[in-house]
Amino acid sequence: MNESAPPIIPTPPAQSQPVIQTPKNRGWMWVSFFLMLCILGGGLCLLILGMVGINSGQYEGGNNYTVETIRDNGGKQQIAVIDLNGVIASFSVDANGHNQVLSLKRQFKWANDDDNVVAILLRINSPGGEVLASDNIADFVRESEKPVISVMGSVAASGGYYVAAPSDWIVAHELTITGSIGVIMSGYSFRNLMDKVGVQPIVFKSGKNKDMLSMNKREEDISEEERKIVQDMIGETFGRFKKVVREGRNVDSREGEEGRSLSKDWETFADGRILSGNTALEQGFIDELGDLDTGIERALEIVGISEANVIRYQQPLNFSMMFPFLGKNETKQIKIDWGIEIPKLKAGRLYFLSPTLLY
Repeated sequence: MNESAPPIIPTPPAQSQPVIQTPKNRGWMWVSFFLMLCILGGGLCLLILGMVGINSGQYEGGNNYTVETIRDNGGKQQIAVIDLNGVIASFSVDANGHNQVLSLKRQFKWANDDDNVVAILLRINSPGGEVLASDNIADFVRESEKPVISVMGSVAASGGYYVAAPSDWIVAHELTITGSIGVIMSGYSFRNLMDKVGVQPIVFKSGKNKDMLSMNKREEDISEEERKIVQDMIGETFGRFKKVVREGRNVDSREGEEGRSLSKDWETFADGRILSGNTALEQGFIDELGDLDTGIERALEIVGISEANVIRYQQPLNFSMMFPFLGKNETKQIKIDWGIEIPKLKAGRLYFLSPTLLY
């Protein structure tokens, strides 16, 4: 043993550090609770706003609107612009959640009740739509106490022209697509497809014509009596369309004394064909070529003033229309790709509509 070697000092054993247990973080629970309160509170607010909208007449009527000035000419008198856009339908809803027909009815009422409004400018961009909805809107135009000047946009065909016909003055661009005076009813037959997949329809009916226009029928199974019944209904409605045009384009019944009258052979052009603005002017379906400015100038001339502010009505969001869609589950459906986009028209209904303008 070497006595000169330094002594070996043993290494002390490592001491384990005490483990400090931190309490579990419960902050996420408070965050979740707060978010839940926000969701419930937001839903309650929407419910209250919806009920207020219903009770204040926001859906059925009332005076819940604001006035937006499009052009301020510094005067007190006003021209109210009312817009009609898209396919005309009884249950169509605009971007603010308001029924299309009821919204137009309210706006016509507001304009007629306002002593500052001297004329109404109806701006139309529509291929037409349902017969009854079109007729209702035409009544608003016909019964207006203030002069109504209709200004057609890109399209004002069929029902779009129907609502314009009773106006005191009609303005269209030379490239406007209008006309399409007529009535259409369509349907589909899925019987051959049903036979291929082994589906057999079973029908119980009270009368021989109760299943008219049924999709279960083949075209060759439609009797001549059924065809005549449907065609007579279409003819009756078409007769009303021509009457509205004839009476509406009567110069003696309008405010504009210099307006165009229908040509002698105007009914030749009332066979469903679409017309350009130029042809419509030649045949007396409209009074003047122009645009919105032209309509404003004509309105000023009809009421006999030199200037007026141009306004339109703004309606608030209709929250009450949102609730039918809350919690709505999408039902499972079998979808068939026909290779074309079929217009969303309901079979068995009459339309003042130009179907070619929907694609």
